[in-house]
Amino acid sequence: MSAIKVFVPRDSAALAVGADEVAAEVEKQAKSRGLAVQIVRNSSRGLFWLETLLEVETSRGRVAYGPVEKEDVSSLLDAGMLKGEAHPLCHGITEKIPYLAKQERLTFARMGVTDPLSLVDYEAHSGWAGLKRALSMEGAAIVQEVTDAGLRGRGGAAFPAGIKWRTVLNAPGHSKYIVCNADEGDSGTFSDRMTMEGDPFMLIEGMVIAGLAVGADEGYIYIRSEYPRAVAVMNEAIQLATKAGYLGPSICGTSHAFTLTVRKAAGSYVCGEETALLESLEGKRGIVRAKPPLPAVEGLFGLPTVINNVITLATVPLILAKGASFYRDFGVGRSHGTLPFQIAGNIKQGGLVEKAFGVTLRELLYDFGGGSRSARPIKAVQVGGPLGAYVPESQWDVPLDYEAYAAIGAVVGHGGLVVHDDTADMSQLARYAMEFCALESCGKCTPCRIGSTRGVEVIDRITSNQNKEQQVHLLRDLCSTMLSGSLCAMGGMTPYPVLSALNHYPQDFGIQALEQEKS
Repeated sequence: MSAIKVFVPRDSAALAVGADEVAAEVEKQAKSRGLAVQIVRNSSRGLFWLETLLEVETSRGRVAYGPVEKEDVSSLLDAGMLKGEAHPLCHGITEKIPYLAKQERLTFARMGVTDPLSLVDYEAHSGWAGLKRALSMEGAAIVQEVTDAGLRGRGGAAFPAGIKWRTVLNAPGHSKYIVCNADEGDSGTFSDRMTMEGDPFMLIEGMVIAGLAVGADEGYIYIRSEYPRAVAVMNEAIQLATKAGYLGPSICGTSHAFTLTVRKAAGSYVCGEETALLESLEGKRGIVRAKPPLPAVEGLFGLPTVINNVITLATVPLILAKGASFYRDFGVGRSHGTLPFQIAGNIKQGGLVEKAFGVTLRELLYDFGGGSRSARPIKAVQVGGPLGAYVPESQWDVPLDYEAYAAIGAVVGHGGLVVHDDTADMSQLARYAMEFCALESCGKCTPCRIGSTRGVEVIDRITSNQNKEQQVHLLRDLCSTMLSGSLCAMGGMTPYPVLSALNHYPQDFGIQALEQEKS
């Protein structure tokens, strides 16, 4: 009798709620009952409200149970879990769970399916197909494929990846670099971490392809210091890929070389900005550089450098494997492909949802998220990290794409959504945005360094009813200065949450009362 495969995630989110203990208990109890099981430590599928999500391989497909705790294992085995039998924690066939079935999983197709550090699993699920095609192409042709796919930077700026790559390809330099920005510091975001922990070879493959495209033979992955598990998994994956010939002096037996190194980030939010990241990577203090020159021309160590975030680079293998038109046909307008939206905060079903651009916030909040966890009305959703705007219900039906959100003064950013119910005080959330900027500013430019500190003071005066009308005018003027005069997005985007809170929730600042007094 062959052993039955039982899948238990090794993702940080699952480990935080006891996945290791669940795996050990399944193994222990199966042994005591004389049951043959094979524990496979897969990655999370992103259904975080169901972690630990335990899956059992059956003739009908994988059957899911969750959230499973160590104490549940005995009753699950008693109920026939190894045969996929019914139990209060059973969700049926995993792929048919509505949260998963309604997604368009392109970049995250392997997530939760494979053992993250198994080269056999990766190859069996279309791994290295994009690289093998890229090895038969000229660099300019690879760049053109990425350009034609319409891939834009998934780190927040949404700059076309193909244009950046072409600039590096055509820039003179005795060496060139590929840098992956994995300093994922935005609130409510975890897609980069999930990728590095759950499908590391995909990121490696994307970076090798980028190297082939622009003529770079060395790459760095700059990983957030708060992600020790991602650092460990990426280092192990690099070793395995090197041993198998997918990294090193001869990629897949060709004359192409590419080496990859992991660097732990400095623990500063501003190091997520590409030029501050380069300074940190060079061993300096993470301070924003003035542009020009662009990193694509003078980047790491003064040489042409491609800087993309994890999801951007991890999407490249799929584009090369299936062709530009396949990827381009997902999405709307100029926003092509998919984005892994990350739902967090006061939400019943938090997790990752990969959907084509054009999905609405209302769909994500209710069709996937199931409404607020507190069961109270949702008041505001911050989209795009701590520097993103607060989106009110009147705008929840706007399609999530870069241009549509820019038109309403918001940003899609990295796809992080943080949900707040009707108990949230938007004036205090606006104050937090300014306070966050003051704490995390690199200090190089005055609008960011001084403007954020003055912003906290002005909001405090507004909420304490000191010359309220004058202070509201001053706050708007201050935000305008920060938007127009800051050196990077740290100060340039801090006004987004402040102004959106002020414009859409004036009552939280006591402004309606002020207007009534004037009338």
